Amino acid sequence: MDLFHGIKPIACDCIFMLVLCVAGVLAKKAINPTANMVTDFLHIPGGISTALSLMFLVIGAGLTKGRWNAGIMGLLQGISALMMGSVGSMGVLIPMAYFLPGVAIDLMMLLPFNTPSGMRVKAFLANIASSLSAAVFADIMVFHLPAPVLTVYLFVAALSGAICGYLAGEVINHISGNKEI
Repeated sequence: MDLFHGIKPIACDCIFMLVLCVAGVLAKKAINPTANMVTDFLHIPGGISTALSLMFLVIGAGLTKGRWNAGIMGLLQGISALMMGSVGSMGVLIPMAYFLPGVAIDLMMLLPFNTPSGMRVKAFLANIASSLSAAVFADIMVFHLPAPVLTVYLFVAALSGAICGYLAGEVINHISGNKEI
């Protein structure tokens, strides 16, 4: 009986994580046209919609208590994107392009801030770190941008990561019932 008692929460976490992975891919697809107008204007290859999809990994890592869940979710999100045909310029590298930011999220979630405001800080930093790692990976593997363009690209990735990280922290605290101001 004790064996099955622990399986139910794990199964619920796995289903929740999978739903967040698919939601992240779908959210990215939904805002891509608008984000592309901004990035085309700035002459950079992206950096906005990726932060939104990574926000779902941050939410999953903040609400499930397992370590390294964001890395697992990143791999699942990359495979989901590959299966849905949402690979963009990364092609078959898309699972790795989501896995590495997931690891960055996991590393930020290890920070020892265990209050509701601490979770906001962790989510904020995790989304920035994951957005920057995704941008650097994309530049190394695909884009090879010149320094001035890379600087703008990284700035946009960090800014959109910060906005989505703030939102992720609020969502995590709201869902988990933490009401610290």
